[in-house]
Amino acid sequence: MSRASVAERTRLSVFLARGLARKLLGRLTGFSLARLPFLPGAPDRLVIAPQDLRTADATRASEIYAGRFSFGGKVVVCDARSPFDVKAPSEDWAVALHGFSWLRHLRAADSGITRANARALVDEWITLQGSGSGVAKRPEVMARRIISWISQAPLVLDDSDVRFYRRFLRSLTRQVRQLRHTAAGARDGVPRLLSMIAVMYASLCMANQAKHIKTAAKRLSDELERQVLPDGGHLSRNPGALIEILVDLLPLRQVFTSRNVPPPAPLMHAIDRMMPMLRFFRHGDGNFALFNGMGPTRSDILSTILAYDDARGTPVANAAHSGYQRLEAGNTVVIMDTGQPPPMPASQEAHAGCLSFELSAKFNRIVVNCGLPASGRDSWRQVARATSAHSTAAFNDVSSCRFIESGPIRRLLQGAPIITGPRNVETAREEGEEGAQVLRTSHDGYAENFGVIHRRALMLSADGSRLDGEDVFNPLNDEISANHDQFALRFHLHPSVKANRLQDSHGAMLMLPNREVWTFSAYEDRIEIEESVYLAGNDGPRRTLQVVVYGRARKVPRVQWTFSMVAASPLPARRGRGEEPKLL
Repeated sequence: MSRASVAERTRLSVFLARGLARKLLGRLTGFSLARLPFLPGAPDRLVIAPQDLRTADATRASEIYAGRFSFGGKVVVCDARSPFDVKAPSEDWAVALHGFSWLRHLRAADSGITRANARALVDEWITLQGSGSGVAKRPEVMARRIISWISQAPLVLDDSDVRFYRRFLRSLTRQVRQLRHTAAGARDGVPRLLSMIAVMYASLCMANQAKHIKTAAKRLSDELERQVLPDGGHLSRNPGALIEILVDLLPLRQVFTSRNVPPPAPLMHAIDRMMPMLRFFRHGDGNFALFNGMGPTRSDILSTILAYDDARGTPVANAAHSGYQRLEAGNTVVIMDTGQPPPMPASQEAHAGCLSFELSAKFNRIVVNCGLPASGRDSWRQVARATSAHSTAAFNDVSSCRFIESGPIRRLLQGAPIITGPRNVETAREEGEEGAQVLRTSHDGYAENFGVIHRRALMLSADGSRLDGEDVFNPLNDEISANHDQFALRFHLHPSVKANRLQDSHGAMLMLPNREVWTFSAYEDRIEIEESVYLAGNDGPRRTLQVVVYGRARKVPRVQWTFSMVAASPLPARRGRGEEPKLL
């Protein structure tokens, strides 16, 4: 923060002031409303329980019954204590516990014991009110809890006595009442949208709530139109946000139908836009590209969501609104980040990966970004968000975006938004020779500090057997400063790829799991093969390798490179820099 410009400080100050005002108003309003008595006309029953699309595991039910609660990579054995009365080992663990999404595992077991266990745990939470936990009272956590309680109501309420039934409804009603007044103050992005979705669920699924349906639908519609971009991407630019949103929106659409209430057009249009974007971000192995906070792909949930896609609309190749480009030829897929950072309030998870790309062939990932792990993200977040964790160029070991560094501010905002980054990102697509696809891009993320524009061009051959690339560092003025011209061009490899540097040190042989061989060539530039880490593994972080080209932009302002499938395009003689056609 010490180097922040006046403009940056002003934007941050306004952002903080607005956030504090929303939180204070929401807390004061929620505090008073949540403690109002059970008013006449309040819900006295649930009229429908929506479907929960998340995969359930009946074996988890026995662990929960035994007092073993495993969330976010942490395990707590409660013995005789309530899980809501123990110290949470991590924030992720507390968020999952108080969100109650784990009730679905108890429902999957579907026995008298699991139903009694579910009731006992819900009753403990009501008694302790989340032990006064601040996490439990966050709008997005409250929203998840409301959706979970409503969706799993048959599990919790079957065989229950009248006293518990009324106690359950009173607690649920108070939480819904509070969320109606605090949802707008939730953190921007998915947390706020989830809060609006939960209020909509409650308005449709609880009796005597018809008067709230119109208002809830209007607020949800407005938020969907703001957050779901015209091409179907999300405001946060996190591909995983689409899965998070759709897994709740699809059952909500069905609830509208079941209640004979026409779903709002913006909800239907948002679903129709997001569905094709799911396929836009998928590689040949079914996993999502790792950009802007994306971690391991929940393949089970993704498959369930895609089963609801009746239209199967073709994804766009040029997702300009979301800031991504896709090249596809033969069995080869290239996905590239060509966007500015999200708006500051929605940039809590965004990365400094402008112009990074991922490459896959058939079912094999070749070039990746590091991504984020499914759990324990806090310990990796700072590393994962840096430009050096992406397959692009980093200048002077500095990221192309700057994040909030102040610990107190990060705790207040529950994250570290981007305060500055590339302002001008240019993208142009064209058809090259012999049907090749050409993508030319540039960003000015290093212009302010180092006076450099990074330009990158990619050309994918018509059969997908060859990807040519070129990175150029153009000075804004006459020349780049001699003391600030070091760059590192990184290509992080998937852990399944074996890499060996060739004898001339200008290339590498890449062996894929299916025994297919690709080569990487940097022509006159020396390459290094170094250790890296793949954070988005299903089993946690994994060691991997990266191909790196180091250089000084004053001496070598242009780097040309190629990924080529050996079987289709052998390279018996490596061409020199002057022999390779320029893309930029």
